[in-house]
Amino acid sequence: MITINNKPTAYTPIFLGTTQHSLRLSLQILIMVGMKLNDEIVETYNVTVSSIELGHLPNIGNEIAIDEITGSELSGFKAKLKQSDAQMQNTASTELEKLVGLKNVGRYQLLKGKDNMTQDMNTLEFDANHLRYVRQILNASQDSLAKQLKITRQTVNRFETGEQKISDRFLDKLLVAYPDLAESIEVQFDWVSLTFPDLTSKQVIADVLRLQDNLFLERPTSQNFYTREMAFAGEKNIYIQDFAPVKNPETQAVDQKFGTTLYLTGKGTRLFEKALLEQSMNWRDFFEKARLYRGHLTRLDIAINDKWGLLDMNELVKAVQEKRFWSKSKSYAVHGNVDDGWTVDFGKSPFVIRAYDKHKEQANKGYDTDVKTRVELELHQDKAEYVLDEWLNNGEKLVNITFDILYSYLWFTNGKIEDQQLKSDTVRDEIETTVEPMPAWSLLTALGQKMKFVREPKKQSVERIEKWVLHSVVPSLAVLKKTGHWHEIIEAINAAELSAEHEKLVMATTKNAITQASKHLNINFEKPTKKYNEDDEQGKGA
Repeated sequence: MITINNKPTAYTPIFLGTTQHSLRLSLQILIMVGMKLNDEIVETYNVTVSSIELGHLPNIGNEIAIDEITGSELSGFKAKLKQSDAQMQNTASTELEKLVGLKNVGRYQLLKGKDNMTQDMNTLEFDANHLRYVRQILNASQDSLAKQLKITRQTVNRFETGEQKISDRFLDKLLVAYPDLAESIEVQFDWVSLTFPDLTSKQVIADVLRLQDNLFLERPTSQNFYTREMAFAGEKNIYIQDFAPVKNPETQAVDQKFGTTLYLTGKGTRLFEKALLEQSMNWRDFFEKARLYRGHLTRLDIAINDKWGLLDMNELVKAVQEKRFWSKSKSYAVHGNVDDGWTVDFGKSPFVIRAYDKHKEQANKGYDTDVKTRVELELHQDKAEYVLDEWLNNGEKLVNITFDILYSYLWFTNGKIEDQQLKSDTVRDEIETTVEPMPAWSLLTALGQKMKFVREPKKQSVERIEKWVLHSVVPSLAVLKKTGHWHEIIEAINAAELSAEHEKLVMATTKNAITQASKHLNINFEKPTKKYNEDDEQGKGA
């Protein structure tokens, strides 16, 4: 059974060999497919398929897993395969890897030099000071803590005096006993940008993202030297920029320049996590797939969400003003105020650490969030790729990598840091051993290794428009209603013509499924949003 130009047929597709190999870097090949009916080949098609999706070529005469063929003799035919994303990644052919190697387009590796981000990295252990501070935050006595953990008070006292070393097992037990503490800090992606040198925006949508292309609005752009933009729901949350095809006036041939950049903003990452859920994928699966298409990270933001209010931005800003901090970067800047919220940046591109009042930032926009303070690692180009390499290739959890970097690049203290200490050859070790740390920052760094890297899938909504109407329009509408003009307003609403952007927003909001792979899944997003632990293999789908 195969569908040809949206018409189901009883044909069985049979592989009849390759017609032509295209050596351009989009990695497409032209193959001949026969339509078998009652043991006879009744039709043949020359179709273009992705060699990445196809994997190993089947033997001539064998059935080929093609689900659909679209196109015409004039424009050519294209085939869609039945393989799932997981199968596609597992069956990428050895021949294809050799081809990529011959073209010298293997995965970029950051040279391990003195700029290596993980140089001199180590992890801050949870110690006696942290336990005392946790007990203070929990407002718990040694007796109540011991009772909750089912240990003796004397054991708690030995931990707090340093007489007995705090084990990893004890910390796990503490987090189980106090789930609010365990869920107080979480890590998630907040911005992802990928460049694909060999694809167009439509290929990224169809093959990499696997989203429904009718949910994207196409429009011209002049940003980043590109000429075309494809925006999901007409909004710049998930969008792709590339080059619009140009017709040669002399030959009438259409010239398509390859190269495109995918942008997932903060909201875009949450929307795309819904697509990942629909496809039973996680972020690791997606990045591994993107690398098959030579996707290269241009920006990666990793957010550390403090939902407990452990960090106080007023205290951090005061520490910066009083020079009670150490940073590997000599560049820093403070923005904002007490009322609207503070933001502090350390470093410049390609690597910035940013701390800001997330709750006030969202409140100023009319939104609510359970995140009090956020610390972000903003990584560009090679820095972003290096973190991805460490995560994908070296078996490290992203949470561990994130807090190793944070601990190694930034440190706050309660006591003053003397000038001579900043001139020491081992300045960080000198400060950490001689100056009292800021308890909240030290605890954040120590607890971080035990926190979760989460996905929080959300569907497209018109919440932005609704909030604007409620705050800015409703009072005026109430006046019109009370003065007898309501009927005209209803007529005007019914007669209003939506723009292309609004039409896409309506379509994306009303469609529950946004991917090509979701039609068989039943996902209820009307229920409270569930979070998925990215480090848990069982968290791939639900």
